Formats: sequence, structure tokens, C-alpha cells
Amino acid sequence: MADLPGGWGRCVVTIGVFDGVHRGHQALIGKTVEIAKTRNLPSVVLTFDPHPSEVIRPGSHPAQLTTLRRKAELVEQLGIDVFTVLPFTAELMRLPAEEFVHELLVDQLHVAAVVVGDNFTFGAGAVGTVPLLRELGKRFGFAAFGTDLQGERDDDTEITFSSTYVRSCIDAGDVAAAAEALGRPHRLEGIVVRGAGRGHDLGYPTANLSTPRFAAVPADGVYACRLVRAAEPHRRLAAAVSVGTNPTFSGRERTVEAFVLDVDEDFYGQHVGLDFVGRLRDQIRFATPPDLAEQIADDVIRTREILGLHPE
Repeated sequence: MADLPGGWGRCVVTIGVFDGVHRGHQALIGKTVEIAKTRNLPSVVLTFDPHPSEVIRPGSHPAQLTTLRRKAELVEQLGIDVFTVLPFTAELMRLPAEEFVHELLVDQLHVAAVVVGDNFTFGAGAVGTVPLLRELGKRFGFAAFGTDLQGERDDDTEITFSSTYVRSCIDAGDVAAAAEALGRPHRLEGIVVRGAGRGHDLGYPTANLSTPRFAAVPADGVYACRLVRAAEPHRRLAAAVSVGTNPTFSGRERTVEAFVLDVDEDFYGQHVGLDFVGRLRDQIRFATPPDLAEQIADDVIRTREILGLHPE
């Protein structure tokens, strides 16, 4: 069993994968921070890596909405004091629910309170539930809180915020719905690598993103995005981004290519993130490269409109 840091004494902890740190997660974290401040204790996010699904059912790793580094950034922005990662192993998977609580939460983290979603489960076979957590809390001396993850859309309909829902939106190319659930645009991160150079030949040189293995890549299409460099995290650059196989050139490999507006720079080798703001169109096979170039010019105009930029 992995050792967890716990040198800060008693604490208030929230537990989960927190992939995406969506609005439901934000509610959990906000309540954790609030309770911790009330009790004058540190607030802690306990998350897992790799995703538990990959250990429980090898080969079933879901598309990843946030890297660990990005997840840490987001929870820090929400006021969390400590972000700690527990390796999810076969040994942890087999740990009975009561031992999970006693060994990890009580003996190692010294919890005073635990905040989880109403659908939270824990322990071998996922038999641990929020009522059991409350019962164990009474026995071991900590409070347990379950939080509803439902919210309302702009049209007053209810939605249960979940990473699964956000993934389905991204998989369908509905980046606006994903942004609504996340509370911000979905970010796809990666390293800029050399491409085939076709964009340069068309007059629209692109930064080609090599993404992590399990990254949640939106459906094929063209999108209005903002590009963020790790070296300049507060600078946002407008970009028209193509996701797909370049059908005009009979491509087979799926790529993510960003044409950055109004910036004449080489991004090769840089770690960047693409924030997907809006979808422009489907991928289309054009009869000739000049036809494609004409369409890209229109994509750039629409990208400016969506991002609220003045015409060049």
C-alpha cells in the first residue's frame, strides 16, 4: 500500500478521479474548502493515477479530460491547500471498504471530514457508499458529507455533471456543451511536432499537436480555439484548429493542426494547450488545394467572430 503524506495534521479531504474538474467537481471542492476554513484545517484533494478503470478493466481507460498537471493547476485555483495522488494498483483495488477508510483516511491522512459526491463508491467491489462512509465516520471520529452533482442549464433543465457526460460532448464535437459543464473550454494539451508542411504551402502554416495516448480529442472538424503555451500561461493566442485525417490529401493518420492567427512564430517543440471554444464545420474533402485554402480563409474569419476579435 502506498504511503500518503500527512504531515499537516488533521484535514478536510475530498476524494475522486476529478477528471475534467467540471462544475460538479468544483462544487465538491468548494464545499471542502469552506468546511476546512470553518475548522481552520488544511483542505486536501485525494485523486488517483492511473484511472481506476484501467486497473479494474484493463484496456478500458476512458478518454482523459485533464492531465495530472492541469488537474493540479485547476484545484489550486479553487483554493485547495494540498493536491495528493494515490497510485491506483491491484492491491488498492482489492482493499476492503473499511480498511480503505481506516488505513488511508484515518491512519495516514488523519481526516476530520470527508466530502464526496452522492454517487461515490470505494473499497473492493465498490461496495462502499456514502451511508457506509458516514457510519465509519462515526466510528473513527470524522464527519462525512455527500454532495449533489446536479445543476441547471440555461433552459432550466437539470443536468448531472459527470466526466462521462463531458467526454460524450467532446466525442460528438459539441465543445460548447462541454464548456458549459466544465465551466471553461475543454483544453487539449500536447507537444508541437513537425507536420507534412501542407499548411505552409497553402499559406496557413500550422502547429501540429502530438497528444497524450488517452487524451480526449474532439470529433473530426474545424474549431475556433485559443492556444496557450506552458511558457506563457496567461497569454491566449487565437487559432483555427483542424482535427481529422486531411481528406483533401487522402490522409489516414488523425492529426490536430492549429493555424495561429496574427503570430509569425515557430512553436516546434513547445508544450501547448488548445482551448476549444466553438465548432466551425465538419471535415470536408475539397477538389483542389486552392479550394481548401479559400475555405480556410473563411474559417479564419469565423474564428475571429467566435472569439470576439476585430477583423485583421
